Amino acid sequence: MNLIELTWSWLSDPEQWSGSAGIPMRILEHLEYSGLTMLIAVVLAVPLGAAIGHTGRGAAAVIGAAGALRALPTLGLLTLFSLLMGLGLVPPLLALVILAVPPILSAACVGVAEVSPRVRDAVIAQGMTPWQVLTRVELPLAVPVIMGGVRNAALQVISTTTVAAYINLGGLGRYLIDGLAVRDYGRMLGSVLLVAVLALLVDALLSLLQRGLTSPGIRRPEGGTP
Repeated sequence: MNLIELTWSWLSDPEQWSGSAGIPMRILEHLEYSGLTMLIAVVLAVPLGAAIGHTGRGAAAVIGAAGALRALPTLGLLTLFSLLMGLGLVPPLLALVILAVPPILSAACVGVAEVSPRVRDAVIAQGMTPWQVLTRVELPLAVPVIMGGVRNAALQVISTTTVAAYINLGGLGRYLIDGLAVRDYGRMLGSVLLVAVLALLVDALLSLLQRGLTSPGIRRPEGGTP
């Protein structure tokens, strides 16, 4: 059997779709790790990035630091954290959060900073406080850019969450690690395909969320009819 046939045989095996080690459970585990990572990253990165974009202080340093964090190898961080803290969920979460924060932080900073100064001046002239300007004007206008960063981070996190299986956790990466151990290439390729499909589905859902959160006035093309 060639690789495609091996992969199809594995994916179409009913036994792979049931039980605690079945594909549905592995997908749920993968989403659990990825979702928790994204929640932590958004909570950390959006307020910090928005505050920096609003004040304009330290933006260059933040963008530079975010770029440096992106260069760190996630598997290397996972290995380091596992050696320091032992096995469990915390080491992969830390490694994945470090992966997810930079694109969200950069997007929040840039999105808020790029709001037109005329818009800021107009709402300040109406009596808005700096906090109101940030929360009622700048953040809503920055939603498309911020969500772009969130989508970018989500794709990276879902693709990289497979490393959690490296320290005996679950998720779709479990099939990759276990398949490699016994040279089951159909299982390995099946795992890769499942991760790719899951990432695309999540990105599609986030795209819909982005559209729902974006003001209709921003979505409408210039010169378009209302």
